[in-house]
Amino acid sequence: MKILNSPAVSPFGGLNFVIEEVLKLKVNKLFEENMPRLPKQTTYSWFDIIMSYWSVFLCGGDCAEDLSINLKDGLENNPFIKIPSPDRVLNRLKSLSVPAKYFSTQRGRKEHHFSVAEQLNRVNLKLLLRLPGFGKDNVVLDYDNTIIFTEKADSERTYKKENGYNPGVGLIGHHIVYVENRNGKSNAHILQHETIDRMTALLNEAGINIDAIRADSASFTYDIIKSMEKAAKRIFVRARMTTGIEKAISKIKNWEEVSLADDIVLRGSTCFTPFERKARGNKSKQSTLKEYRIVVTKQARPDRQLNLFTGEAYNYSIIMTNDFELTNDEVVFFYNARGASEREFDLLKNDFGWNKMPFSKLEQNTVFLIIMAMCKIYMCT
Repeated sequence: MKILNSPAVSPFGGLNFVIEEVLKLKVNKLFEENMPRLPKQTTYSWFDIIMSYWSVFLCGGDCAEDLSINLKDGLENNPFIKIPSPDRVLNRLKSLSVPAKYFSTQRGRKEHHFSVAEQLNRVNLKLLLRLPGFGKDNVVLDYDNTIIFTEKADSERTYKKENGYNPGVGLIGHHIVYVENRNGKSNAHILQHETIDRMTALLNEAGINIDAIRADSASFTYDIIKSMEKAAKRIFVRARMTTGIEKAISKIKNWEEVSLADDIVLRGSTCFTPFERKARGNKSKQSTLKEYRIVVTKQARPDRQLNLFTGEAYNYSIIMTNDFELTNDEVVFFYNARGASEREFDLLKNDFGWNKMPFSKLEQNTVFLIIMAMCKIYMCT
């Protein structure tokens, strides 16, 4: 048979199956109900705008301009969405931003530049809850910060000596559940307890029950630990070596040998009351001090250099938890599972545009980060 004439074939026809599945979950209605009301005469709905932008990254593009250049012919006759111009997409997304906030610490003189996009994070959670199989009970919440290097006009110097942003991110499994942007000079521990409070309040509002929170050593402060304990039954935090922890480690008598790759390490645990020095002279803090468990893994240093705190030639990895039931190995394995967050950040930066933010202001780029986290929900499920 010789075909004389046929409709044009789209090189991105597979995108239609993705959009169709998203529509089955009624995401278009969710956007309509939870996003700002658009003018009656508008041509494009929020679903058109956001799905068009997602389509850029799903079809191999990396910026909104691809809608009118590289991807135009393949997307313009899509049966499910109307494709706006790049300017229309970006302007609508800008309109979702809320003014950034400036915070200061009790002792510091510097102001810290934060972007708290509460409503957009709320929409993100509502999207997640529409996923089949996404559980709300006894979830494990991971918190981490990631540096996004950028030369945006308002970006500030990070501890890695380059300009950028340092957003705080909450994850449940491989799903992003919260994004709060902060400028580069605001290290992860700065006012993190307030970020934790805002994040867990939104999760509770959505009916999500937190069993455990895992975080790195930037969370090893009195205020952050207390915020975590208010929100979760269990906490697992990487502890930093201090004089108090050194004394606690010296009391460990029963070290067990553990095979780790091609090496043998020693592992033990003991009880420890942190932040005693921090609480001196503060009766309210002293009354809230409590005992935790620390699980310590020590590995011989190849250079045999003595540790400043312990006087032994070992490197130490310390996990603090309020869980006294898991075995030492179970605590370590459970904590190390949070390492998956780094892979999620790599995926977001390389495949979902986090490394190429389109806007010039912190709060506008926060919108972009959350919108692309939403995109990842449906494309990586």
